[in-house]
Amino acid sequence: MSAKDKFHDVVKLGLQKDGWTITDDPLRIEWGLVELYIDLGAEKIIAAEREGQKIAVEVKSFLGQSTISEFHTALGQFINYRFALSQEQPERILYLAVPSDTYETFFKLPFPQTIIQQYQLRLLIYDIENEVIVRWLN
Repeated sequence: MSAKDKFHDVVKLGLQKDGWTITDDPLRIEWGLVELYIDLGAEKIIAAEREGQKIAVEVKSFLGQSTISEFHTALGQFINYRFALSQEQPERILYLAVPSDTYETFFKLPFPQTIIQQYQLRLLIYDIENEVIVRWLN
């Protein structure tokens, strides 16, 4: 199991403030004799529908020297995790959590935008200082 991302607890608290219950920290998935650990599993009960929404969240900080290199890694993890979830927990929707400053400076560029559309990435944008989720992108 890998170490927690620097902003793991920020995203966890942001999800809780948004009404989510953290069910797994981390969420362990095993498929094809490979163990995968997604940073967070969460659930939100929707009273009107009497059924819950379930998500998995992979948290990224993008604090390294090369944002594009970290993007490559995050994209690879996202694709692998989404596949494993589709096999083992298909009711869960996977999100990639990214800091709002990285979203504004990098993720809005044409290259990342095209990749996001091509691979249908779902993003969760979080504010580090206020420890809140500021945007969900499907």
